[in-house]
Amino acid sequence: MESNPLVFIIRTLGELYIFILLLRFLLQVVKADYYNPICQGVVSATKPVLAPLQKILPKILNIDISPLVFAFVAKAIVLYVAYAIGNQIIPLPMLSVYASLGVLNTFLDVIFYAMVGSIIISWIAPDSPHPAPQLIMQVTAPIYKLVNKVLPPLGGFDLSPIVVILSIQLIQYQMRLFII
Repeated sequence: MESNPLVFIIRTLGELYIFILLLRFLLQVVKADYYNPICQGVVSATKPVLAPLQKILPKILNIDISPLVFAFVAKAIVLYVAYAIGNQIIPLPMLSVYASLGVLNTFLDVIFYAMVGSIIISWIAPDSPHPAPQLIMQVTAPIYKLVNKVLPPLGGFDLSPIVVILSIQLIQYQMRLFII
């Protein structure tokens, strides 16, 4: 199944769009600047598929859950198509579990890449006016605050990115063990 180029293309494009959907969810959770051009791009890329869902699904704690729901559905479709192209049948309960774990894994990837980006930005352009660094810092600031409540900076050295990155890696490792 993995050697089929069509499966590779479908999975790559599907994962990219799921990444964007989960980024939209994360941006609204952290209340990122809506007028940031990158936020505008993410919203416009996801608006056509989310608009019908937003009318149906309720908001939970004033947070739109339609990106999560559609990410799950998209992941399930991508997995189903990939298995179908490989002439394999996947039972619905297993498909649901794999789709859920896949969405969680991609969500952790979004946070991981934001963390790596914030580390690099803090070294080379800490006060950059560019929209990308500002957005990355808006996404990672709440995570840093949460970890700093438990582990405050030591002598001006903030260990929270290391804790978050190691935690993400540990969770993803445990998920891979569960799937295998």
